[in-house]
Amino acid sequence: MKKLILSIFALCMSTIAIAQEKVVIKAGTIVPLQAAQTVKAADLNEGQVVDFVTISPLTIDGKTVFERGAIVKGKVIEAKKSTIAGTKGRLVISIQKMTLPNGTPLFFSDTNVRVYGKNKTPLAVVLGCFVWPCIFIPGTKAQMPQGYEVEAMVASNTEYYF
Repeated sequence: MKKLILSIFALCMSTIAIAQEKVVIKAGTIVPLQAAQTVKAADLNEGQVVDFVTISPLTIDGKTVFERGAIVKGKVIEAKKSTIAGTKGRLVISIQKMTLPNGTPLFFSDTNVRVYGKNKTPLAVVLGCFVWPCIFIPGTKAQMPQGYEVEAMVASNTEYYF
């Protein structure tokens, strides 16, 4: 009786394993994204996480891996606010990974979002020579608006099971 139950259990488990379908998300696949919210360099610190969302679903071999609006995480690697003497603000975010619906991580490579303010240093210095308080003219702030679009590239082949 034990052997019969174990055999039935083994048969059920193998059927479940066979029923899972697999697709491969190939390295270099482009995933279009947009910023989930407006972020300003002055409000962020290096290491903070910024969310992006997918613009369109990813479909491979007729199977949808993730839907539009899936969350992708980016990490702030530089956040400098604008300062006096016309120095511009700088914001650099590295888009790193997303978690697929089945829990599999999907990593991205070579995807940095760079947003810079405008440099007003020449203006501040020249005017500062004639009118001293003008040296305090700041550069413009680095701000990534909500909806800012960027393309992320998949780092390596990733197997996804449905």
